[in-house]
Amino acid sequence: MSHRERVLTAIKGQAVDRPPVSMWRHYFSQERSAEDLAGAMLAHQRQFDWDFMKVNPRASYHAEPWGLKARYSGNSAPAVTSHPVKAEADWERITAVPMSHPVFREQLRALELIGEGLKGRVPFLATVFTPVSIASRLISSEDDFIEALRANSPALYSAMEAVTDTFTAYAKAALDRGASGLFYATTGFATTDRMNVTDYRRFVRPWDLKLLDALPVHEFTLLHVCRDNNMLRDFASYPVHAVNWDVYGKNNLNLTQGKAVLQGKAVVGGIPKDGMLLRASPAQMYGHVHGIAAAMGIQGRMVAPGCTYAPDAQTGNIDAVRRAVDGS
Repeated sequence: MSHRERVLTAIKGQAVDRPPVSMWRHYFSQERSAEDLAGAMLAHQRQFDWDFMKVNPRASYHAEPWGLKARYSGNSAPAVTSHPVKAEADWERITAVPMSHPVFREQLRALELIGEGLKGRVPFLATVFTPVSIASRLISSEDDFIEALRANSPALYSAMEAVTDTFTAYAKAALDRGASGLFYATTGFATTDRMNVTDYRRFVRPWDLKLLDALPVHEFTLLHVCRDNNMLRDFASYPVHAVNWDVYGKNNLNLTQGKAVLQGKAVVGGIPKDGMLLRASPAQMYGHVHGIAAAMGIQGRMVAPGCTYAPDAQTGNIDAVRRAVDGS
C-alpha cells in the first residue's frame, strides 16, 4: 500500500498491510522561517519515510500574533520573555487576527512548501492547539488564567471568541494550502492534574467543538490528548478521525483499552516519547516496537510516540522504530 492508502484505510478501521507509523519532533533552530521549517520537516520525512507527517510549527507561533515574545537559542525550546496579558483589562485587547498577519503568512507558506515537497504522497497535518490552551499562553500564570475562566470573566470570554475565530480561520487556511487535516492538541488541559472533567466540559470543550465543527470535510484529523491522568474517555464523541495519547502516562489507558472507548476511531501511539528513545540501544528499541506493532493488529491502529520526541533522542533508535514496523 502507499503511505496515503495505508493511513486512510487505517482510519476507516479496515485492514492494512502493516500499521501506519510516524514520529515527530521540533527543530527549534530551523523554525524561524517558512523555508527553514519546511526544509526541516521534509528532511525528516526523507530520512525515515513516515506514513504521515505531523508538522511541528514554530513552538510559540500560536501566541505570537497577540504579542507574546520568545527568545530562541540553538536547538532548545524557546524561553518566553514577555506576555501580552498582564492584567484582566488586557483581555479586552485580544481581538481576532487576520491571516494576513506575518506569523500566519509564514506558517501557511511553510505548509505550502511541505505540500509541494510531499507531492500528495504523504498526508500531512497542521498543528493547532485548543483555543483555551492558546489563550492561556498569553498570560504568565496559568492558575490566574483558569481562575478567570471559572469566574466567567466577560473580557476573557470575548478574548476566547477572538482566539477561536482566528484559529478556525487558520485551520481552514491550512486545509486550503494542502494540509490533510489537523493535529489538534489539548496540551496541559485535558488532565485531572489541571482541572476536573466537569470543568473541561464547561470551559474548554465548547471552544474545541466550535473550531472542529466549523471545518470542511477533510481527510485526517488526529486529536492529541496530553499528559498523565488524561481525560481520554471524554473525547469519544469529538469529530476527529483518530486519537493519540501517551499510553505510558500515569493512569492512562493502553491502546486496546482506548480503542474500546473511542467509538471506532483509530488509535495512534504505543512508543515512549522519551525514556527508551534516549537510553535504549537500537536493538532494544527495535524489539520493543516490533512487539507493539505485532500486538496492535492490522485494523484501526497506528504506531507513533505519545508526544513530540526529544531532539536529543538517538537517531539509531528513531530508525529502529521505522524498521521494526516494516519488519526489516
